[in-house]
Amino acid sequence: MSDPAHLRALRYRAWHRGTREADYLVGGFFDAHHQGWDAQEITWFEALIDEQDVDILAWAMGVAEAPERLHGPMFDALRRLDYIRII
Repeated sequence: MSDPAHLRALRYRAWHRGTREADYLVGGFFDAHHQGWDAQEITWFEALIDEQDVDILAWAMGVAEAPERLHGPMFDALRRLDYIRII
């Protein structure tokens, strides 16, 4: 697990994407899953949040193919979209 300051910085980046839709997708994913992440999973998330919002949204919704480097269990969890609370 990463240090608390690093996790706070990641949470900020996850929730301040630029669009509300991306905030809910990426920020919601972070909030729902980050507690159990190891260093490799944190590295994956850092790579994800370096991508453009429109690409992340398209990959999560299955309308575009994500780069192979992002595929795996974390990507599968992102695509489930079951962590987003709609009020």
